[in-house]
Amino acid sequence: MPPPLPLPLLSARLSLAPDGTPVSDIYGDIYHSAAGGHAQALHVFLAGNGLPERWRGGDSLVILETGFGLGVNFLATWLAWRNDARRCRTLRFISLEKHPFAADDLAIAHAIWPEFAELSALLRTRWPKLVAGEHRIELEGGGIDLRLVFGDATETLPRLDGAVDAFYLDGFSPAKNPDLWSPAICQNLARLAGPNATLATWSVAGGVRRALSAAGFAVEKRTGFAGKRQMLVGRHA
Repeated sequence: MPPPLPLPLLSARLSLAPDGTPVSDIYGDIYHSAAGGHAQALHVFLAGNGLPERWRGGDSLVILETGFGLGVNFLATWLAWRNDARRCRTLRFISLEKHPFAADDLAIAHAIWPEFAELSALLRTRWPKLVAGEHRIELEGGGIDLRLVFGDATETLPRLDGAVDAFYLDGFSPAKNPDLWSPAICQNLARLAGPNATLATWSVAGGVRRALSAAGFAVEKRTGFAGKRQMLVGRHA
């Protein structure tokens, strides 16, 4: 009997707000701050997880992201790793995405960041078909190991294993996509947490803080990016 065919996904469609910020038609939320996606990634997700300092001089570092979106966090991390003479030998980046973009939409979205031009082109030449499942992309001669996990995170996250060093919690707003911030999701993040694993997110919603704390993460608020007053960082006990 032949194996079942991969399930097609409801892909994302690139839409822009009047100020040019990309928005999701499915969730009615923005993909990144209007003040700038690259700068937001550096402030919230890299600095919030103590990067790039934590990967320096090491063999490898594993990052798990809960929403790939336009890939800005990945590109920002890749660029920081590439430009760091003391970078770890291998950066492993696992990213979940229920509604991935087509490569052509990524090209349009990434065009506003000239610093990403080369990396975006390399990523798009290896962009997988938009079907459910895990898609592995090797870049930088194996120095960057990207695992794209397409599908509903409530189903795909429990199937993952391994030890994660840093979490990028970057789903849409908990008010608009509560499933991605649920206690069950937070418990699965804790299950995957390696020694001294950290997390960072722009969300400081009370429900998110409580769910992370119940899962064993010690969380604290820090100064947010641009017009957002606060963000959240944490460490697994």
